[in-house]
Amino acid sequence: MAEVDRFTIDTSKPSIARVYDAFVGGKDNYEVDREVLRYIQEVAPEAILVGRQCRAWLIRVVRFLAGQAGIDQFLDLGSGLPTAENTHEEAQRLNAEARVVYVDNDPTVAAHGRALLEENEHTRFLMADLRNPAEILASDVVTRHFDLSRPVGLIQSNSLHHVADDEDPVGIMQTYVDALAPGSYVAISHLHNPDDGSSRAKLAVESQARFNEMMGSCYYRTRGEIAELFRGLEMVEPGLTHLFEWWPNGPRLTEPSDGEYNLLGGVARKP
Repeated sequence: MAEVDRFTIDTSKPSIARVYDAFVGGKDNYEVDREVLRYIQEVAPEAILVGRQCRAWLIRVVRFLAGQAGIDQFLDLGSGLPTAENTHEEAQRLNAEARVVYVDNDPTVAAHGRALLEENEHTRFLMADLRNPAEILASDVVTRHFDLSRPVGLIQSNSLHHVADDEDPVGIMQTYVDALAPGSYVAISHLHNPDDGSSRAKLAVESQARFNEMMGSCYYRTRGEIAELFRGLEMVEPGLTHLFEWWPNGPRLTEPSDGEYNLLGGVARKP
């Protein structure tokens, strides 16, 4: 019975994955998820734009890893629901044999993950909680699909800010990093509170309160706290920066909103 419950989709409560799907204009969400989006938009009207920016950053990162960095194994943690562009699509556009394992604990994501297995022989899905790195790294899905003696691209795109401080996000990341082969890369994007009394800091506090009121797990962290997630790694230029500043596809024609400034991301290499 417990196994059946894991895969039961509860449409009476918002889901982190489905809320993000609403943020990027997807179709795999319900009214309860859109209600969270509207509540956030009351203090951050640019929320949908920010969601799309996050996805664009992820695609640029995967393009760099699969291209210049030569990575052909990708572990996408807290991957969320598929959208127009996904890790496996971008990676396999550059290397048709690139292998991808998506990990998420949301039943809606699991349903889509199982569908991916039918269309892509180099892609796998594992239903697991990213807060359990030892379990994930030892799973049959990972150990059979990857060669962990070779470099891996590990992605935490908008996932670690749903891990509470008392769940030790730094320790979780250290377990993953310790298991990676030298030459591996880690990509992290995270909600940011500049904690400087600015309008952006106020927005971070208000948005966190609203997320937690409706979903119970969302934490804006300072630059120093986010940098700690990369402990023991060598940052790739331009380092830990706003997502729109990480190797953009072209110049910006408009000034970024406060919401866009409230995200930091970076890519780092394990020496």
